[in-house]
Amino acid sequence: MAKEKLSGALTKNNFVTAYRRIWPYAKPFWFRAALALLIAIPVGALDAVIAMFLKPYTDNVLFDLNSTYIYKIPLAVIAFTVVQGVLIYTSSYLNTWLGSKISTNIGRDLYKKLLTLEPGYFDKTTSGHVVQRFCTDAFTASNTLITNLRMFISKVFSSIALVGVLFYNSWQLALIAVAALLIAFAPIRYVRKRMKGVVGKSVVVNASAVTANNETFAGNKIIAAYNLQHYENKKYDKIMDDTFNLSVKMVQYTNWLTPLMYVVLAVGIAGVITYSSYLIMHGYITRGNFVSFLAAMFMLYTPIKTVGNNIVDIEKAFLAIDRIFEIFGLSSGITDAKNAKTISTIKRNIKFEDVTFEYVPGKPVLKDINLTVPVGQTVAFVGNSGGGKSTLVNLIPRFYDVQRGAVLVDGVNVKDISLKSLRSQMAVVFQDNFLFSGTIRENILLGKLDAKEEEVLSAVQNAHLSDFIAGLPDGLDTFIGERGTTLSGGQKQRVAIARAFVRNAPVIILDEATSALDNKSEAIVQKAIDNLMKNRTVFVIAHRLSTVQNADKIVVINEGRIVESGTHEELLKNAGGPYNILYNAQFKDK
Repeated sequence: MAKEKLSGALTKNNFVTAYRRIWPYAKPFWFRAALALLIAIPVGALDAVIAMFLKPYTDNVLFDLNSTYIYKIPLAVIAFTVVQGVLIYTSSYLNTWLGSKISTNIGRDLYKKLLTLEPGYFDKTTSGHVVQRFCTDAFTASNTLITNLRMFISKVFSSIALVGVLFYNSWQLALIAVAALLIAFAPIRYVRKRMKGVVGKSVVVNASAVTANNETFAGNKIIAAYNLQHYENKKYDKIMDDTFNLSVKMVQYTNWLTPLMYVVLAVGIAGVITYSSYLIMHGYITRGNFVSFLAAMFMLYTPIKTVGNNIVDIEKAFLAIDRIFEIFGLSSGITDAKNAKTISTIKRNIKFEDVTFEYVPGKPVLKDINLTVPVGQTVAFVGNSGGGKSTLVNLIPRFYDVQRGAVLVDGVNVKDISLKSLRSQMAVVFQDNFLFSGTIRENILLGKLDAKEEEVLSAVQNAHLSDFIAGLPDGLDTFIGERGTTLSGGQKQRVAIARAFVRNAPVIILDEATSALDNKSEAIVQKAIDNLMKNRTVFVIAHRLSTVQNADKIVVINEGRIVESGTHEELLKNAGGPYNILYNAQFKDK
């Protein structure tokens, strides 16, 4: 899997690159996009109308109140302004529609990408970065770029029209005004270079803030139980301090540009006013030329003074695009092989052949694992914590891929079997099963979305949920909240077991499914598990040896290796053996 960049550093980017990347999302709506951009041209150009009309108004009306221009010019200004207003609304609507459409489509593609990433990605990525990169970036990239493109086109044609008015009224004064404008723009390249790193870091810090809030929500009981409020508050204060410092840096790097532009442009205005007196006195221009010129110059200069703020938004959009296309560039290591085989059942066995696996290169978690599990057999994995038991069973549905060796299903490497057909043969019950926000029925149906009502009711009965559900006002349609927070641990496990039942898969993986429960809850859940295990191939990871004594084979894994295997009775006969030691440690006081 490609390593995700989380430093926040911007890659080399420019307008052309950014818009070329966004274009495929705008292409289906090219007519609306073209219309929105075309409308921006007269929107900008009409800015010059008022300034242009001031010359005849000043020359002909102010000194002759009987002139026919006294009514015509104001009415013409109103008419042109109404037209411009309609065009502004239309352009704004089209751009908002287009920006929203693009952002939602990018968001859809990002979510599809998220669903393809293997568990290893989520092991290394915080929830804050997922929210930032898969949700916020899509909106920031498209809406900011579309809005700025519309503004850019509008301002370009506004500037062209206004500069045309300047030269129409006085080419001498126009040279002074344009020279001041060019000087004011000179520092922008320097500012962009200085602020790139700050923009990137601020996005990363914002992601950290989202992570902190998510963790506080999910871990609120831990925080309360261990009185961690002060500790967590200090961590969050550090994030907020970083946010503040980056905001201040942003001001330091960009906000000096605005007052500098004010000064430079003020010098240009002063130069124009000073020189205009000479031109008027000597008859080179009229008073109307001067008023029209001054109005056009102010209209040209005013939006330029706040360009620093727009630069920040544009840089954020460029960063968002970089981050989005980094995501699109990620390749999951867990994908279907070319011409992958489809399986409809498992007939003979599941085999681990010289399997070695490592999360971190050079630090193997599993070493030279060899094990054959015939169909219909129950095999239990026990051993020290962190020994590799969960990792071993996670290799069967290809949550991870081995570095050396192979996991075989009926003699076929799981890498050569399509993921969908491989995983359709399996149901997994974890120690902490995730329940989605919704009803009990909806969570059970995740095992088989098209399951019939009788299948659901059978799963409920076999999972020992019938009495519990019968006592709920809405029964199976009871809303259980995010992560199933309204249910007890045992109830959540039984919902997960019902989900596995309705899947009706031939292979069951139980990853410490009862280890977090009290004795009473464990007894009920164990009955449900016993029902689930009937006539299936079962892989059980257990901490409590009392739950695996009836397994066909017990495999002891320590430090990533199989150190012992056999039935419960066979392993107990090996005095001083790893299983015997574990058993005596758990039952010595009983």
